[in-house]
Parts: sequence; structure tokens; C-alpha cells
Amino acid sequence: MATEAPYPVSVTGELDPETGTLLWLIKWFLAIPHIVVLFFLWTAFFILTVWAFFVIAFTGKYPRGVFDFNVGVLRWSWRVSFYAFTALGTDKYPPFSLSSRDYPANLEVEYPEKLSRGLVWIKSWLLAIPHYFVVVVFNGGEAGFGLTTVLAAFGAVGRLFRGQYPADIFKLVMGFNRWSFRVTAYSALMTDEYPPFRLEE
Repeated sequence: MATEAPYPVSVTGELDPETGTLLWLIKWFLAIPHIVVLFFLWTAFFILTVWAFFVIAFTGKYPRGVFDFNVGVLRWSWRVSFYAFTALGTDKYPPFSLSSRDYPANLEVEYPEKLSRGLVWIKSWLLAIPHYFVVVVFNGGEAGFGLTTVLAAFGAVGRLFRGQYPADIFKLVMGFNRWSFRVTAYSALMTDEYPPFRLEE
């Protein structure tokens, strides 16, 4: 039986069995220093992605330094989200780092040696539109309070009353996050491979 090839954007998270029962109520507050830093990182991410757009359009290459920085911003964002918002999967405080670290959540994007100079013009605003509708449901659009956050809260409450995070809810939460970050990486021109309509790796 043939299996689907892994997507070049890998979003992983391991549920920490030692996670406390009540800390999740204030993790959003504890994450404020990260949110401040990420505001500036995402500003740089946007500016560098615009620059990368023109480089790709003329050369078919994503500047490697810009690519590594942007992957780092996605990775940092995912760790903070996993900790405080859309997974609540660990009490281990996220590192202030763009690079891969020993942390329960990680994100990697394969560097593309060559990108289409034609697709770069339509990926973000046209081809990704079907996925944007799905991601809005998951993440709640501008409000940032969507299905993923609600399910993560249910998982935390389940841990409070049952002593463990329901496995089925965590699997869904991970799938929703994985989908969202794949779309983000695609719309940020980091891959030509269209995001799959699936929750699994």
C-alpha cells in the first residue's frame, strides 16, 4: 500500500506527561515577553519575504540566509504557541531562540534548491485561498481565538479533571497546528509543494 510522501514542512510536538494542571490559565501572561519579541520578528519576516519574492521571481532561488531566519521565526512562534495557546502541551518555558533546541515542539522546513519563478506570483494571494478559509476556522482569523485554541483549552480542562490530556484532542490540536503552519510556509514562498488537505505528517 503506497504512503503519501512527507510534506517539506514538519511540525512536531510531544505531549509532556509532567505538565501541571493549572499553569495553563496564566501561560498567556508568561508568554508576553515572547509575544513582544515575536512582534518585531514577524515584522522582519514580512519585509524579508517581500524581498525574497523579487529574488525568487528573477532567480528561482530563496536567499538562504533569509530562508533560515524565516524558518526560525516560524519555529519560535510554534514553540510559544505549543506552550501557551494552541496546544498547551508542556510547562517547559520556550527558549528565546530561532534555532532548533531540546524542546517538546519543533518545526523544520526543507530548503528548496529551486523554486518556480511563475508560481511565486500567485501562491500567496490565489492558490492558497482554499486553505485560508480552513485556517481561519482553526485560528479564528484576526481574533486569534479559533477551534484550535478552544480544543487546547478542553484538553487542559480534561487534564485537570482526569489527570491526563485526552489523546484524541491532542491529536486534533496537533493536526490543526500542522495544517496552519504548512499554509503559512507555503504562502511565505518557502516551498512550491501545495499543502495537503490532511492533518497528519
